[in-house]
Amino acid sequence: MIFSVKQILETAEKQREEILNTGNFFYEIHRECHEKILPPIPQFARIIIGIRRCGKSTFVCQDLKERCENTFYLNFDDPSLVGFDDSAFAILDEAISEFRKKYGNSNELFFDEIQSVQGWEVYVSAKLKEGNLVTVTGSNASLLSQELGTRLTGRHLDYEVFPFSFNEFCTFLKKEGTVEDFSEYIEKGGFPEYLQYRQTQILTRLFDDILFRDIIVRYGIKDSRSLRILAVYLCSNCGNLVTGSKLSAQLGLKTTATILEYLSYLEQSYLFSLVPKFDYSPKAQSVNPKKVYCIDTGLAKSISISAGKDLGRLFENAVFSKIRRETKNIWYYSEAGFECDFLYGSSVVPEKAVQVCYELTNENLERESKGLVETMKKFPDLEGKIVTLKQNDKISYDGKIIEVVDAMRFFG
Repeated sequence: MIFSVKQILETAEKQREEILNTGNFFYEIHRECHEKILPPIPQFARIIIGIRRCGKSTFVCQDLKERCENTFYLNFDDPSLVGFDDSAFAILDEAISEFRKKYGNSNELFFDEIQSVQGWEVYVSAKLKEGNLVTVTGSNASLLSQELGTRLTGRHLDYEVFPFSFNEFCTFLKKEGTVEDFSEYIEKGGFPEYLQYRQTQILTRLFDDILFRDIIVRYGIKDSRSLRILAVYLCSNCGNLVTGSKLSAQLGLKTTATILEYLSYLEQSYLFSLVPKFDYSPKAQSVNPKKVYCIDTGLAKSISISAGKDLGRLFENAVFSKIRRETKNIWYYSEAGFECDFLYGSSVVPEKAVQVCYELTNENLERESKGLVETMKKFPDLEGKIVTLKQNDKISYDGKIIEVVDAMRFFG
């Protein structure tokens, strides 16, 4: 498709007006993840990444309103830009020049969902060399990996945005942060639009959009049915162990290699995370089964075909999401006879251990305690906790003191 300067400029102006004139109250919500995002600096692209509809555009709107209203902004997801490719970048340059003549010569550029355009990283690199301050937002984790590595190695600062945390959920819905509120949070999740309108179709449409726009179209997948069957299965099995070979056999889907490829795409889209078993050998981590978690408990629940609420699984998934906001370095650990749900830390060495138990009872107390204590023995410097819905306690087990904390304390 052939684009004109006028067409791109009109699209940018329309999007600018929508940003500056909207009264959407999402923009008034204070986001914890936004605090970590620094203003852009010369020679470094500012990369803001996260699943669709989690708040990236809200950040862009807040940032433009608060700092620089004459910044050139372009969202490549706009229907008028369908078919935009690297041959149109020269026309985009002219549109930027015309925009700056009209609104002021700001050296800042915002590109939203540009990862769909082949060669975008080459263009961004050129804009940085020209002295522009560039912010790129997108909904695919590959923005932070192979594509950036080709042209922007060491020249990008990366930030992640997630659906609402529990505290943000309470702020948004004017909740007090009670146990009942937390139970609602793990059932409803943290996608802002769903929490506002409470229409399940919002989550199912989001699920389909991610599969189609971020995976099927992006990677040219022909068998969309198999991809969807896999994604629905993962939503229905959060917290369970998965392998490519078992998934292929259970679901009757193609080859193990194809399943592993699909899992990679689903993870890059931020829809799921695959948590490896901790091992000092990267090869061992790659071949052992992984535990699967969804980005959002409300989304998982709305897509799941499992019978019942299964609050224990949702609770474990919510704990994972809380930890994932803090670090990417997360593992589970298991040996014969025991398992610990999460090891995590700021580096590749575990610093904390967490066992998740919706409710400690006489029947499960020994199992949960043993799993944590045996793990702490393997890693003597670990800080260990059992996270429950509403119990607080200290337990002595096999010479170790275990702290039991409720969700209010852990998520607070």
